Amino acid sequence: MPRESRPGRRSIRLKGYDYAQAGAYFVTLCTQGRSFLFGEIAAHEMQANEAGAMVIEEWHALPMRYPGVHLDAFVLMPNHIHAVLFLAPEEAVGAGLVPAPLSQPNRSATPDAGATTRVAPVTLGDVIGAFKSITTVRYARGVETRGWPAFSQRLWQRNYYEHIVRDDESLQQIREYIAENPACWDLDGENPRAKTSASRDEPWRSRLPFSPRERT
Repeated sequence: MPRESRPGRRSIRLKGYDYAQAGAYFVTLCTQGRSFLFGEIAAHEMQANEAGAMVIEEWHALPMRYPGVHLDAFVLMPNHIHAVLFLAPEEAVGAGLVPAPLSQPNRSATPDAGATTRVAPVTLGDVIGAFKSITTVRYARGVETRGWPAFSQRLWQRNYYEHIVRDDESLQQIREYIAENPACWDLDGENPRAKTSASRDEPWRSRLPFSPRERT
């Protein structure tokens, strides 16, 4: 039975944790059924298609929708994304309380008409929920007008994986993991065509102090 349809699904959020508090988060979002919708890996590099370019654009637009969001490492893969983002007031970055983002937002991206800009604090769920909703609407429009492959029921899996980044060492390990993702696609557990065995032996994951899998 697919993980998305298992009965008795329980929350994967950390009980008692305030997801609106300032901090860094590593997140993974997968497409429904892990469908390859955003492009392909060629010569160990991600080649985004039009839909993938849209996903990248909307991720980089998040700081304009949510002033308290600061983007860091990010990678788009054929059927998922990995990213690090900080939730913090603007003055926290200026005061050196959180690192300056690695990925600069695409300031030329313009939110869809009618979109509401939120004022911090916001929760991680607010940000991810908005991203999933906006990209789903735009992808559905692409299916109708540009011939993009249709998705089944929903674009993204209902849930997502999140890990609270607690120190600089972990942050650097996660940044390296994200940067190396395209080169390790043939060994990636999110790749249904991976060349690994059922054990999913993915040696480049070993540097992380946790399992970076989306859980539902």
